[in-house]
Amino acid sequence: MVLGALITRASLPPWSLLAYGVLGPVLLWQAGRLLDRLWWRPRRLERALRAQGLRGTTYRFLLGDLTEFGRLNEEAWATPLPLGCHDIVPRVTPFIHRNVRQNGKPCCFSWFGPIPIVTVTDPAQVRDVLSNKLGHFEKPKFPALTKLLADGLTSHDGEKWVKHRRIMNPAFHLEKLKLILPAFSTCCEELVGRWTESLGAGGSGELDVWPEMQSLTGDIISRTAFGTSYLEGRRIFQLQTEQAELFIGAIQKIAIPGYMYLPTRKNRRMRKINSEVESILRGIIGKRIQAIADGQSSNDDLLGVLLESNLRRADESGKSSPGMTTEDVIEECKLFYFAGMETTSVLLTWTMVVLSMHPEWQDRAREEVLGMFGRNKPEYDGLNRLKTVSTRR
Repeated sequence: MVLGALITRASLPPWSLLAYGVLGPVLLWQAGRLLDRLWWRPRRLERALRAQGLRGTTYRFLLGDLTEFGRLNEEAWATPLPLGCHDIVPRVTPFIHRNVRQNGKPCCFSWFGPIPIVTVTDPAQVRDVLSNKLGHFEKPKFPALTKLLADGLTSHDGEKWVKHRRIMNPAFHLEKLKLILPAFSTCCEELVGRWTESLGAGGSGELDVWPEMQSLTGDIISRTAFGTSYLEGRRIFQLQTEQAELFIGAIQKIAIPGYMYLPTRKNRRMRKINSEVESILRGIIGKRIQAIADGQSSNDDLLGVLLESNLRRADESGKSSPGMTTEDVIEECKLFYFAGMETTSVLLTWTMVVLSMHPEWQDRAREEVLGMFGRNKPEYDGLNRLKTVSTRR
């Protein structure tokens, strides 16, 4: 056997021996990097966090707390909440609720795969993070997945975060928001009209409001973001909704190195969705940029204000390149859907659930709105004077 091995090795060409000599160290180096990323680095970070006085869960190899996160979600969602129950935190975020209860406030940490996540519960500290003017608070990095969802403001750090925030701020000034109120009104009128037509002969009927609220928020985002191109925006909404569902399914697997690059059926579908969304957005943005170049006034929708602010910043800086590239604008538009779609539709649905529990508040709200506007369309100044129907408390 030894003689056979010597003969075989002797018969190998010199370049093969060289390849083996190079490949071996490379594989060892890559294995060392992988081991550091999945074990040694998380262990060092855990010691550093505990040395700073933070408490949290113990790191588990590769998946961290993802398995426990999924198990607690399944348990919490297995049965409906009792009617009239407002204790929703243990149901909505059962893992975070348990972690905060066990490891204390104002901060505790857990593990998203090999990446530590610090949960901040103190309102003052949350305000400091959200008003992070210099972009010093680092966000977790999941490049493969982030690109498929929305690689926008929420995933940037440092100077890029500061630049994008400054460019986008004008789109959310109060005067700009007033201009999109008619789009809100139109979408709500269409929704109420559909509900009225669906009523039976007795003037009553049963309706699942959750998909209706999703459709409403998607329609509003499409109109306020893209103006006259809102039909194309609706298609983006449909695609991003599917993308969000696929993301939830992949969330427990993305900690596995290279998983998002595997050609699985769901991964291929996510890439196809992302390609179609970017294609639609690139077309809308290209037409709008050309219209601005031809001297047409920018629309008062989000995209128009964003492009106008971006071009104005480029002129003021004296640089030939814009503050944000077309790719950057595409990613911010994708993020706008994710940031406004689920959050708003969930809030509206929960509001209707709570109103159904307390019909006396329905009567108070209805009387106030009719007393303020009668049968006229709501306008900003009147909305600002409402007491019962108000988000200010």
